[in-house]
Amino acid sequence: MSADGIRIRSGDDAPYDVAVIGYGPTGVTAANLLGAMGLRVLVLEREPEVFSRARAISTDEEVVRIWQRVGLAERLKRDMLTERPVDFVDAGGRPFISARPTPRGHGHPPQMFIYQPALEQVLRDGVDRYPNVEVLLRHECLRLRQDADGVELTVVGTADDSVRRIRAAYVIAADGGSSLTRAQLNIGYEGRTYEDRWVVIDTKMLKPWPGHDKLRFHCDPARPAVDCPTPLGHHRWEFPILPGDDERQLTTEEAVYALVSRYGIGRDAVEVLRATVYSHHVRFAARFRSGRVFLAGDAAHAMPPWIGQGMAAGVRDVANLCWKLDAVLRGELPESVLDSYETERKPHVREVTRRAVFVGRLITERRPGVAATRDRVLRALDRIPGFSDWTQDSHWIPVARYAQGLQAHPRTKTSGRQVPQPWVTGPDGDRIRLDDALGGRWLLLHARTATARPAWDRLGVPALTVTPRGSRPAEGTLVDSDGILLPWMESRGAATLALRPDAYVYASAAGSGRLPGPPDGFAPAARTTAAGTVTVPAPTTTAH
Repeated sequence: MSADGIRIRSGDDAPYDVAVIGYGPTGVTAANLLGAMGLRVLVLEREPEVFSRARAISTDEEVVRIWQRVGLAERLKRDMLTERPVDFVDAGGRPFISARPTPRGHGHPPQMFIYQPALEQVLRDGVDRYPNVEVLLRHECLRLRQDADGVELTVVGTADDSVRRIRAAYVIAADGGSSLTRAQLNIGYEGRTYEDRWVVIDTKMLKPWPGHDKLRFHCDPARPAVDCPTPLGHHRWEFPILPGDDERQLTTEEAVYALVSRYGIGRDAVEVLRATVYSHHVRFAARFRSGRVFLAGDAAHAMPPWIGQGMAAGVRDVANLCWKLDAVLRGELPESVLDSYETERKPHVREVTRRAVFVGRLITERRPGVAATRDRVLRALDRIPGFSDWTQDSHWIPVARYAQGLQAHPRTKTSGRQVPQPWVTGPDGDRIRLDDALGGRWLLLHARTATARPAWDRLGVPALTVTPRGSRPAEGTLVDSDGILLPWMESRGAATLALRPDAYVYASAAGSGRLPGPPDGFAPAARTTAAGTVTVPAPTTTAH
């Protein structure tokens, strides 16, 4: 790698499988996923290094489950704060809703606070493992031209004004809310920008104070605020800019200390690193796909930050898209399957955004009378057992269940759902997380006993049988060590699941009932991973 961060390799003009434009959380996750699949990937990023501002402040268990696929979950979690409470407090600092996020079954803590620059650096270090991924920092894509065989990108080096043309079969545009790629494709970006602007303050914590490790939404009609712990010795504050405020003055160190002093924080407690003004947006690209180019992350959608899902939504985007691109490039699935990316992701992003807007209204209510009623009613409801759990399920992060897309018909209770990820015991007796056993491939999962599924077996789709807790490990089985997976399947009447590589249910069958066949055009292919391992479809190892 050269001193300016550009990887040097021969054959620069050879075609790539996928070009990724943008190297933020969405783009770097895509680079890791595609790199692990063994595809030849080009990444273009106009900035010379990781962006220093900490924009996202939290993530969730499903996103960490995605990073688990590329072996980075445990490393990333070392730099995260987990199991922190969330309080909505009134003008006097008294909670009217207190909650701890409840697990959704993905095998990681339900909510984790992050320091985004550190997180991105770990993800970039992860990409360095893959010689099949080429990263060009200080490079920007100025023009795209598509034809029947791929996409030609005109790329300029911002350091030396060099220009080159590069070809890729497909492009993922993860170049942010002001996406130049989206503009080139003439794709509309519909929605609104909120009038209120917010000053976001990142600080270094010099000494702890009572409650420094809690996320607090200060729902004060005089001036709402967000007070958030972040790891690695940092702390985040956010305040709206009110009518009559001088925006430039409000970002000065003197003004920042005046803002945080309202909550008992003095100069001896924090050092101000930066104060930046942001606007909140609700926007959706008119379409997520244009031929061979796909929009992901903020290039496809933007949402307010209230439930911490902006970054997470982009990571989910590329987790949905990358395995489909891999399957198409290898001839395992027809190109039409790529249409399911928008079909599956857009409804979920819309619902997440709707909930973010709802929570934002709850926090930022400025009418004192309405705020007082809110505080009184919600404080009373919060005393009801189970209310906080119901609130999280109803108004916090929605479970991603795909109503349409790449799934068999007729639909069942498991269709479009991702299976939970408990710990299981593998054939060799080792205790592992379920996704590590599934291996990111099409797979049949049987409950207790295997049932012949000829349409899948003929294609050599592997199968595993889940056996009850306490069973002896055996070839072709997974012992349900936590006692979670079998009850989940059986409560939904599923004796066999056909799982996609992302662990979402494509099809299911009850008992010996008919299991719908594979997708049209499905043809499992031998594959070479980034490590050079050749994997070929094999017959099932369970007895039928």
